[in-house]
Amino acid sequence: MNEEFRCGTIAIVGRPNVGKSTLLNTLIGQKLAITSRKPQTTRHRLLGIHTTDDAQYIFVDTPGFQTEHGGSLNRMLNRNVQLALHDVDAVMWVVEAGTLNARDRKVAELLPADVPAVMVVNKIDRIEDRAQLLEFLRHCGETFDRGAIVPVSARLARNTDELLAVLRKHLPAQPALYPADELTDRSERFLAAELIREKLFRLLGEEVPYGSAVVIDQFQEEGRLRRIHASIVVEKAGHKAIVIGKGGAKLKEIATAARIDMERLFDAKVFLEIWVKVRDGWSEDDSMLRSFGYDAG
Repeated sequence: MNEEFRCGTIAIVGRPNVGKSTLLNTLIGQKLAITSRKPQTTRHRLLGIHTTDDAQYIFVDTPGFQTEHGGSLNRMLNRNVQLALHDVDAVMWVVEAGTLNARDRKVAELLPADVPAVMVVNKIDRIEDRAQLLEFLRHCGETFDRGAIVPVSARLARNTDELLAVLRKHLPAQPALYPADELTDRSERFLAAELIREKLFRLLGEEVPYGSAVVIDQFQEEGRLRRIHASIVVEKAGHKAIVIGKGGAKLKEIATAARIDMERLFDAKVFLEIWVKVRDGWSEDDSMLRSFGYDAG
């Protein structure tokens, strides 16, 4: 590491479904954060670490800031966003190319005045007309005057090197805080639960994933083998039937897809068993939310 090495923490914020988690995965070069086409997939703050020869970027992925729905769970998720903005060296405000609405501006209001901010315009690959994109970027410049505006495509890894170069300027000159090969501070146990929850969002309909949580009941590491017992918690008996599917087919599909991703991420063989449990009103029960790991404190 040279004497000009920089290291710092960068919060990634934005409204739901602007591609924050995909951007995190692209920046660190590894699928760490779960993603789906459904909004509000992310529920937990997630640290992603990217180390180069001259910098270590410590990204904090956050849930999409929710302005349309209340409820105990969404209040906790919003507190997670606000907490992530404290004690960071910079903030990335992510918006979707072609769209800058009241919900985006609500997120912008959260940005601390004393923390450097960069506006990241994601999904530029969806706008084929260059003139249209340039006009949108001009509009962004009228809205955001605190720092650089960087257009990127997280999906295609386009212009992400430029984004890293801009962010590096805001990091303090100090040694790395994590080993160079470390990607996150989260445990395999946490990542296993997230991968199962991702499959709920990807393989089920619109309603069920939002009323579901995943709890790891048992996680045993035996060399290159992981034995994992997990529970999918839903709020309604009807949802349990949907998750299980006819003859258990849907649950088997969810478990198989999650197991394959776990084996890739953990570089180990995984034995996975999943049960489905009904806990009526869990998303409105603060004590149950905390027991499921949603405490924003």
